[in-house]
Amino acid sequence: MPKFFVNKEQIEKQITILEEDAKHIKTVLRKKEGEKLIICDGEGIDYICSINCFEQNTVIVDIIEKQYCESEPPIKITLFQGLPKADKMELIIQKCVELGVDSIVPVATEHSVVKLDKKEQKKLERWQKIAEAAAKQSGRGKIPQIGNILSFEQALQQSKKLDSAIIPYEKEQKRNLKEFIKCFRGKSIGVFIGAEGGFSEQEIAQAIEQNVIPVTLGKRILRTETAGMITTAILIYEMEQGDNI
Repeated sequence: MPKFFVNKEQIEKQITILEEDAKHIKTVLRKKEGEKLIICDGEGIDYICSINCFEQNTVIVDIIEKQYCESEPPIKITLFQGLPKADKMELIIQKCVELGVDSIVPVATEHSVVKLDKKEQKKLERWQKIAEAAAKQSGRGKIPQIGNILSFEQALQQSKKLDSAIIPYEKEQKRNLKEFIKCFRGKSIGVFIGAEGGFSEQEIAQAIEQNVIPVTLGKRILRTETAGMITTAILIYEMEQGDNI
């Protein structure tokens, strides 16, 4: 069934779907009265609904059943992504949301060459829409938020709110993800991924000073758009086995 997100204020005895989503249901999906949809409140609750009627710019649905969304991972991952070139950020957001990341924070690092300036707000709005579309497509129970662009120092401070944080680093030889997962006990992890060219040695030293743990992802050096996806996928897969929570 198609899935749509609404604000909790739209959920009463019936649910009112507005504007773009209503238009999509009517003109793209060509749904009819009586057909079913999944409506999510963005906080992990799904509502199985039946279309009651179509009104101008709105769709009214009846609630058939309320249930917890089972697609959310048991671990909350915040991806601190160094700003990459071109449209790579859009791919990173789309795929990491599909994989189950909880939030994504763009980070201006020493090797970031992208300067958004006046375009920053428009980019953030576009990135948030990409996150929403990916959440719908993959059946998520929430829409991961794309944070404001932070400096590396600000990102390190934000990561202190999490239970732990890691930074994949090509010069790390000892600790891999498997060893980190084996020792981890908590509910939230920060993952730092550098832009093209990775992190500088100074940034790695800063991260270690702030208790961010360097890990190796193996013998091959991964592109920035690959590293976050691989790290997220491994962490969530292992944590969903239930042995490390």
